[in-house]
Amino acid sequence: MAAAGVVSGKIIYEQEGVYIHSSCGKTNDQDSLIAGILRVLEKDAEVIVDWRPLDDALDSSSILYARKDSSSVVEWTQAPKERGHRGSEHLNSYEAEWDMVNTVSFKRKPHTNGDAPSHRNGKSKWSFLFSLADLKSIKQNKEGMGWSYLVFCLKDDVVLPALHFHQGDSKLLIESLEKYVVLCESPQDKRTLLVNCQNKSLSQSFENLLDEPAYGLIQAGLLDRRKLLWAIHHWKKIKKDPYTATMIGFSKVTNYIFDSLRGSDPSTHQRPPSEMADFLSDAISGLKINQQEEPGFEVITRIDLGERPVVQRKEPVSLEEWTKNIDSEGRILNVDSMKQMIFRGGLSHALRKQAWKFLLGYFPWDSTKEERTQLHKQKTDEYFRMKLQWKSVSQEQEKRNSRLRDYRSLIEKDVNRTDRTNKFYEGQDNPGLILLHDILMTYCMYDFDLGYVQGMSDLLSPLLYVMENEVDAFWCFASYMEQMHQNFEEQMQGMKTQLIQLSTLLRLLDSGFCSYLESQDSGYLYFCFRWLLIRFKREFSFLDILRLWEVMWTELPCKNFHLLLCCAILESEKQQIMEKHYGFNEILKHINELSMKIDVEDILCKAEAISLQMVKCKELPQAVCEILGLQDSEVTTPDSDVGEDENVVMTPRPTSAFQSNALPTLSASGARDDSPTQIPVSSDVCRLTPA
Repeated sequence: MAAAGVVSGKIIYEQEGVYIHSSCGKTNDQDSLIAGILRVLEKDAEVIVDWRPLDDALDSSSILYARKDSSSVVEWTQAPKERGHRGSEHLNSYEAEWDMVNTVSFKRKPHTNGDAPSHRNGKSKWSFLFSLADLKSIKQNKEGMGWSYLVFCLKDDVVLPALHFHQGDSKLLIESLEKYVVLCESPQDKRTLLVNCQNKSLSQSFENLLDEPAYGLIQAGLLDRRKLLWAIHHWKKIKKDPYTATMIGFSKVTNYIFDSLRGSDPSTHQRPPSEMADFLSDAISGLKINQQEEPGFEVITRIDLGERPVVQRKEPVSLEEWTKNIDSEGRILNVDSMKQMIFRGGLSHALRKQAWKFLLGYFPWDSTKEERTQLHKQKTDEYFRMKLQWKSVSQEQEKRNSRLRDYRSLIEKDVNRTDRTNKFYEGQDNPGLILLHDILMTYCMYDFDLGYVQGMSDLLSPLLYVMENEVDAFWCFASYMEQMHQNFEEQMQGMKTQLIQLSTLLRLLDSGFCSYLESQDSGYLYFCFRWLLIRFKREFSFLDILRLWEVMWTELPCKNFHLLLCCAILESEKQQIMEKHYGFNEILKHINELSMKIDVEDILCKAEAISLQMVKCKELPQAVCEILGLQDSEVTTPDSDVGEDENVVMTPRPTSAFQSNALPTLSASGARDDSPTQIPVSSDVCRLTPA
């Protein structure tokens, strides 16, 4: 902490009318109010909180005093550990405890010699600033008070003077700080917000991934120790809120690291040394993309995959076509043919509410209408029993259940920012938002070990939108999470595996592009992390995601089709990346900016064409065969324009996961709707009332 001159930088937050109550009045019934301005600034990769009086010279004639009457109590208490040894700075250790404030009147204090505290160099002793990295906690005022106040406590246990927001907007400050740090309520005191209280699944996953990132490089003398430690310092900042870093702007991560390594000399602004690839690979333990250096991996040499076929998409499956494939008892006939039709064209929106239950394994494909009715009743009872478990927890009980409290806090935060531009979730007191919250809370009862991890609301939102029913949406979500579970586990083994598999496929398709990415320290494909984590949910429009997910849920034309979608997107961007000589930062920035700009039908065509090209290859490496699930038996792929009856070498998956009502752990997922018109919400939306 320092009291300094004006700090320059990008202003993130600014508020006047923020007062310090200095308690330096000469009479017991007065409390001096020092008006000031509070700013949060971003400067040199640091976030600074800065408060200073409006008049930094602090002329005592400008000080306001609060006259306390008998109906209000305002007192200062000194932190015990600070008492008696901070000399002239002892006032910084005070904290205002407002028991009750009803009326506060103001008057100008007459100026007399000796009233004003002395200052050197025209700088107020009340001015302070600190780095957000040094913040330990924030204490808030009690509810029902006049104006709000905040007290900042730093990591060295220095308690700064309380800042009183006479014009309000203290919540806006908290929201601004939450863009950079994670805040959560203290288990001991709900008024206290602890800094960097992390969600214990995804955040700890990153802790596991990022431990000891460059110790070996320092020992080997490959990197300058001072610069590297500075880079690691910034890298750890990203670990404070990995979800936000990944979801919103992964490219900023590289600026923290590489700007520190490059220094301020423009002549050094070149691609960092090749050792940086090791620095980043060590950051995710167990992630070794270059299989040629790993024992037990097959060396993939350049292979002629042959000509890539041209693929065209077809029309969505209509309600009439679906009905024709149902027998008198309600069973779905020709399941394989139906899946092929869905893969080739998707579903009309009117059909999704029925078909998604089959695609996600909620309803068995061979079930009758009566069996499904009974199953729905059973699942409804089971759902509301689980919902009652958390609904019946009293506030007193929840105080003693930190995990449930943390889950609830995180869910409430995420629900309020999930797809709020969609009419289904927009506005306040929206029943869709309430159901989103209730389903996620109930899932915590269903899988308490995993609970809730940031990103799950992204997966649930389209399901609830389509189902328009709380129970059906929950069980579809639970089935989807069976596929996605490993993405959200603490060890994140699923994410590591998928990144390795994606690199293997991309190297086979275009070894030259892979070599270029490696030359720019991008061979680990970290920029695809968001794609894989929530199955492209942030990359395509909401309607396109409906189409993409339902196509991937067919599990055609091969295993891990979502990895081929990644390859198709990267292949589409290859020319621009290589011709413009994009480096590490530019690649990440470019990939992030593709969001909402990708044509879903075009990418589906390209990915299917890649699968057909690989299936026809006679010399496909064993590692690739295993990733795509290809074996030496012949099965029929979805009919394409290349030849509808053409047989190709492909993996017969062991009994369909959907037919067995169980979902594979690392299978593909995704969906979207390409309809140019807005999807109407049916009259069933009236059922969207929380139970």
